[in-house]
Amino acid sequence: MENKSYLVQMNGNGVHGKTTVNGKSLNGSGVNGKGVHANGIHHVSVNGSLYPAKAKSRRQKWEVKPSEMAKNTLNPIRSIVDGMKLTPNPDKPMIALSIGDPTVFGNLPTDNAVLQAMKDAIDSQKFNGYAPSVGYLKSRKAVANFYSCPEAPLEAEDVILASGCSQAIDLAISVLCNPGDNILVPCPGFSLYKTLAVSMGIEVKLYNLLPEKSWEIDLQHMESLIDERTSCMIITNPSNPCGSVFNKEHLQKILKVASKHCVPILADEIYNDMVFQGCSPSLASLSSDVPVLSCGGLAKRWLVPGWRMGWILIHDRNEIFGSQIRQGLVKLTQRILGACSIVQGALDSILNNTPQSFYNHTLSFLKSNSEICFNELSTIPGLNPIMPSGAMYLMVGIHMDHFPDFKNDVDFTERLVTEQSVFCLPATAFEYPNYFRIVVTVPEVMMVEACGRIREFCQRHYRPLSHDSNDLDQ
Repeated sequence: MENKSYLVQMNGNGVHGKTTVNGKSLNGSGVNGKGVHANGIHHVSVNGSLYPAKAKSRRQKWEVKPSEMAKNTLNPIRSIVDGMKLTPNPDKPMIALSIGDPTVFGNLPTDNAVLQAMKDAIDSQKFNGYAPSVGYLKSRKAVANFYSCPEAPLEAEDVILASGCSQAIDLAISVLCNPGDNILVPCPGFSLYKTLAVSMGIEVKLYNLLPEKSWEIDLQHMESLIDERTSCMIITNPSNPCGSVFNKEHLQKILKVASKHCVPILADEIYNDMVFQGCSPSLASLSSDVPVLSCGGLAKRWLVPGWRMGWILIHDRNEIFGSQIRQGLVKLTQRILGACSIVQGALDSILNNTPQSFYNHTLSFLKSNSEICFNELSTIPGLNPIMPSGAMYLMVGIHMDHFPDFKNDVDFTERLVTEQSVFCLPATAFEYPNYFRIVVTVPEVMMVEACGRIREFCQRHYRPLSHDSNDLDQ
């Protein structure tokens, strides 16, 4: 009996059989020693045996282990919070000031125009299928038009849509960095940067923000961290967790450092335009030569984080990124299709039909709550709140010398839950101990109540320093 077998080509376009007899291809094509053609064609024998011989099993027993990437993936917030003993006071209702989700309490709904845009997209039944991996052209064009300005013009080809700003950041880090590279990350800063980088074998170098200067970057420290393996610097403006907003002059100084060392910038601008007074220009609008990948999305400004719509804006007027970075981003989007097609279908209407009054109301509320929180906590001995200028957060320093009952900020915030049922996020989660972060999106009455409970807690545990009445040391 002739030993007939088939060459099965796995090219994603179907299965193509090619007959071979006695191991020889009728069309002259060969097979490698592993039964796989050099062009990805698998050689399968009709009698069920592999050709030329069945390979021995590499394992004698089951041993399935998680990948190195999985083992190296760690979210600092989750690891810290999950380890805390959070048992609220049963006599006081819980007030969570820890979650950066503006929808939690229902007091900050999105605008009706945003909801109507989604309803129209669903009713059209045009967006139920797969979208292109980078997003619909019309949706990308809408984003480009919305953010384009004379100083930093954008076209549809400069926009990549993603599943929320988090995926946009993931794509940006992935396209710029290789294992063994390093990135510069703000401290305190959003924990996701480190989570993503470390899982990919990328070193994270933390540059300091200065609380005494409203969380401006310590530019000298940041510059000292740059070496030949620095693949990008991440700039978060406005800031999570600080609520800080950089002015034009400070942004220009940041660009000067990046330009001097030829380091591209990943700009996390998810809180873009969420500024209490005036405005903060985008980094790209001030850049003459530094290429910028700006990451943003609908989550915060439009108050719909669950809709998972984010984007990367590619600013590369001098063609430093060139075609390779753009092509790399396209390839990365093809790994897993990102942004929801229905939200993409609504995007043009969301961006163009949301009334200015909606944005104004949101900012007015956040500014008012921030002022209430800052003013209340400023009068509490042992605490040092720093007034934010945007976003949704306020950072509070703890003069730990005055609170000997607690080991650190994690212990402090844990006991605050136990005694007062107020949960603030310890800033150790942001690599910045002896501070805690407050989210200012809660209803005003809850903010006032929470500040009162924090006051009661601090008064109970505060101890004056016997040798010095000043609170300069933390």
